[in-house]
Amino acid sequence: MTSNRISQVIIPAAIVGIVVLMVVPIPAPLLDLLIVVNIAAAILALLSAMFVRSALDLSIFPSFLLIATLFRLGLNIAASRLVLLDAYAGSVIESFGHFVVGGSVIVGLVIFLILIVIQFVVITNGAGRVAEVGARFTLDAMPGKQMAIDADLNAGLVDEEEARRRRKEISDEADFYGAMDGASKFVKGDAIAAIVIVMINLVGGFAVGVLQHGMSIEDALQTYSLLTVGDGLVSQIPALLISLSAGLIVTRAATEADLGTDLLAQFTQQRRTMRMAGIAVAILAIVPGIPKFPFLLVGGLIMFVGSRAGRRDASAAGDEPAEEDPASSAPDSADALTTEMRVEPLELELAYDLVDLVDTTRGGDLLDRVRALRRKLAREMGFVIPPVRTRDNLDLASGCYRVKVHGVEYGSGEAPPGHALAIGEGVESLPGRRTREPVFGLTATWVPLELRAQAELARATVIDRASVITTHLAEIVRRHAGRLLSRQDVKSLLDVVREESPVVVEDLSASGLTLGEMQRVLQALLDEGVPIRDLVRICEVLSERAQVTKDAEALTEAVRGVLGPAIAELHAPDGVLPVLSLDPLVEQELLEVVRPGESGGTNLALDPARAEALVGAIAREAQGAERLGHQPVLVCAAPLRPALRRLVTPVVPRLTVLAYGELGPQLQVETVGMVSNEQPATI
Repeated sequence: MTSNRISQVIIPAAIVGIVVLMVVPIPAPLLDLLIVVNIAAAILALLSAMFVRSALDLSIFPSFLLIATLFRLGLNIAASRLVLLDAYAGSVIESFGHFVVGGSVIVGLVIFLILIVIQFVVITNGAGRVAEVGARFTLDAMPGKQMAIDADLNAGLVDEEEARRRRKEISDEADFYGAMDGASKFVKGDAIAAIVIVMINLVGGFAVGVLQHGMSIEDALQTYSLLTVGDGLVSQIPALLISLSAGLIVTRAATEADLGTDLLAQFTQQRRTMRMAGIAVAILAIVPGIPKFPFLLVGGLIMFVGSRAGRRDASAAGDEPAEEDPASSAPDSADALTTEMRVEPLELELAYDLVDLVDTTRGGDLLDRVRALRRKLAREMGFVIPPVRTRDNLDLASGCYRVKVHGVEYGSGEAPPGHALAIGEGVESLPGRRTREPVFGLTATWVPLELRAQAELARATVIDRASVITTHLAEIVRRHAGRLLSRQDVKSLLDVVREESPVVVEDLSASGLTLGEMQRVLQALLDEGVPIRDLVRICEVLSERAQVTKDAEALTEAVRGVLGPAIAELHAPDGVLPVLSLDPLVEQELLEVVRPGESGGTNLALDPARAEALVGAIAREAQGAERLGHQPVLVCAAPLRPALRRLVTPVVPRLTVLAYGELGPQLQVETVGMVSNEQPATI
């Protein structure tokens, strides 16, 4: 039988056994064994709580708390039965009643009550309050944390698997603190039950000894009271350990080490504080009447530990090799001037006060995020975007940044130091600077970092400055990916295809299609958000179609015809594609005015007023669908698609135009609007 099968049988059987323990009498030796098991389980729980690095490492603890409480109550009932029936409940309880408290009922009761006070008033109340507050804040912060994960995913900082793991961790954390909030009530009830059980056993034992066994009052009190106190101590010591474990668990922050390591490491970092504390303790030894040796010993020990920690840190710092500053080239050298003259494909310019975002010594991780973004976009679009040259620009206003593609500014924004961007409903009520989110234009507020928790409690999505910049950068790259695909990139992509499918590249070369013509096709695909990952099939289509025409638009449409189902799937969440369609009369009229353009491609020969009315109608339908929560696509006949897209994109840039043939059979098409216009199309 495997360990999994054993655990599936043993744990339920043990819980049923606890219930049986409350009803069926057991012999004293077996009770001794179960009491030892109870104490061992409490010690194990305490040590586990001290060595975990995160509360979620013991996510089963709330259930364990309930089982341990039920087990202790079952042992109380079994012990009470033996005490009242036989005036003997095993060696463990007898030892606690005679040896631990010195055979004194009063001392035993005092110790028992002190344990109850410590457990109930101090530890349990505190742990319960921490669990309650932790559950409340964890639940309130869940939407903000989920949105932050989505922002990191969109920025390329994490992949889909890591995002799922983080979402599950957030959900598990909320479940854990909620369960601990409820489980703490078990511990409170256990402390109250212990007091009641002891009182009942004292009265019941006295009555049984005097009335049934004919014992004297003194003998009855001595015998039954000591056993009752022993039973109470045997139960309350494990209960105290379990309560302490619960307190450690709910107050444990996620770190890279266990409690003992963190405690010593963080306290020994306070070297000056430790030396001052040691001096203060040693000075107390001069107070008249105070024993000098203990104070001098403890004070000297604290000062010794503080001084040793200081030398150890200094030694560690001295062992680190000093970084050598690279010799910078002269500003007027040929290399420096050439670098300054060169127009970079992709640039990110930062104001002087945003340099901390790229300074790793100050915690800046923007460059790491940009590198992660390049990896994500490469997997998403099918080619490696050029390196992002990040530089400071003293001409930019404070807190601003700018993104350039081939020297042309395509986006700018702000990321004021000491602030975070809060997005969501009700952000206008938050203190801070009102703004618009740079990608989607959502209402937002730059809130001070010290008010971040307040913004999360207001259910706003709070995004740090680096995430804002990388998200904006990612959107600009997606919109202008075609401009970033160089001819050298196309050559590198074809070299990869040649290694995997040499025949495909040979056919492409035989078709007479030049590298520049292929580049224009791939750029056209990228400009419409179509990934070029499936380059083998793209080359196959081009090699066949290029024998007929070299027109870039015709070649692009041929590729789209093959990649159509994959293109449509990009816009179909959960397999449902929301579409806007054209009224058949409007579509037919537009097909009649499709004309070839002067520089290739096709255009719609529409009167300006008619074109404006048509685009306005499409924009209204798209906005109406978006208000209903859809991100629609516009579908039309294949000959009309390129020309209609050229007409619509400048006004509605986020609206994708698909041909009917590109709607894959695997998708469910949902019509969310129809574009109609009573005014006929005119040439």
